[in-house]
Amino acid sequence: MPKKKPKILEQHIAAQSHFFQIESLHLEFSNGERRVYERLVGGQRGAVMIVPVTADRELLLVREYAVATDRYELSFPKGAIDAGEEPQQAANRELQEEIGFAAQKWHMLKEVTAAPSYFGGAMQIFVADELYPSRLLGDEPEPLVIETIAIDECLSLLERKEFSEARTIAALFMFKQWWQKTCK
Repeated sequence: MPKKKPKILEQHIAAQSHFFQIESLHLEFSNGERRVYERLVGGQRGAVMIVPVTADRELLLVREYAVATDRYELSFPKGAIDAGEEPQQAANRELQEEIGFAAQKWHMLKEVTAAPSYFGGAMQIFVADELYPSRLLGDEPEPLVIETIAIDECLSLLERKEFSEARTIAALFMFKQWWQKTCK
């Protein structure tokens, strides 16, 4: 049986940047215990990640600089959902901005969160199939490098240091499971 959620006694912004706010919450649990928690509050619209599949049974990935790790990371295309966009629209836009393709077929794999104890942002992960060339101008500061890998070899990405982002790894496993069930 689910427990009763804690009661919020006080809530305020503890810090703020251009992208995030840190919110402080004073909570009282059903057993009377009180604690202060902090959480990151980001874009409320969420984000998308796309696993693009080519007609040649390859996956497309992007190599992009990640400031937090101070290195170039390899991941699937991803980005924020803009105001007024549905998640699939955002996915198609990000696909065009980051790798120069749009897709005719879409499959939603799952909505995931990263560190839900501290950050409530959700990301919807899609498979994009039946790709066709279409480019939109993105907001990246430099051109992204696109890499391909055969679906049959895609788990070898796990051996690469630059393939380390947890949501991308989760997307790879979810894709592989979906592919084995529906496309083989």
